[in-house]
Amino acid sequence: MTQTPGPSDQYVQSLARGLAVIVAFDEEHSQMTLAQVAQRTGYSRATARRFLHTLVELGYMRTDGKEFALTPQVLRLGTAYLSGLGLPQVAQPHLERLSAQLGESTSAAVLDGTDIVYVARVATRRIMSVRIAVGTRFPAYATSMGRVLLAALDEDALADHLDRADLRALTPRTIHDPVALRRELDRVREQGWALVDQELERGLTSIAAPVTTPGGAAVAALNVSTATSDGRADLEAAREPLLATAAAIGADLAAQAASG
Repeated sequence: MTQTPGPSDQYVQSLARGLAVIVAFDEEHSQMTLAQVAQRTGYSRATARRFLHTLVELGYMRTDGKEFALTPQVLRLGTAYLSGLGLPQVAQPHLERLSAQLGESTSAAVLDGTDIVYVARVATRRIMSVRIAVGTRFPAYATSMGRVLLAALDEDALADHLDRADLRALTPRTIHDPVALRRELDRVREQGWALVDQELERGLTSIAAPVTTPGGAAVAALNVSTATSDGRADLEAAREPLLATAAAIGADLAAQAASG
């Protein structure tokens, strides 16, 4: 009878158990007690407690003393996954075609903590007082790409994000009141795209759409940005090409993951 091979001598059991605790949390189990985590992982309460509190200390988990939940910091693991999938390489030719079609700068970004991080970009001209390049970070709440990614978070993750974010007016137009920002995110979630008009910097307008997996999870965002005087009207006309490009990138990522 063929036996299932056991772990190799390179296997780190504590790491495997910590990851098992993380993946025990899902859409139907977004908050759990210690007893529930122990039951879902098959670990003893003492073992589950150690891993849960280690994850709390590392910032990947939060607790109110009774229940535990993941924090947005787990998205850092997602960033590493996207890098493995080659998101920048997949997105770049799509961004180039979109930029050529519209004559505007295009970018892709992922959420990392309270910021977005640019992972791919095609620039037609300098549109900000600071140079934007791969690796540039901006506060998520004040950007179009950040808003479509925030709108995709569940309620607990969004609440934690807003608690940690430094919400302040970057320009006179910046939506930085938490209540007003939540209303805007509700609107973004409903329509499936975000337009930010001079909230990050005066004269800069951008429109963004999420890149989603077949299951509907937003793994990245794309935007088109302009510094023209009538940026809002120009970018509203770019909405459909942007949405089509985001869908195409999502399809390519899914196909690459399936073939891998």
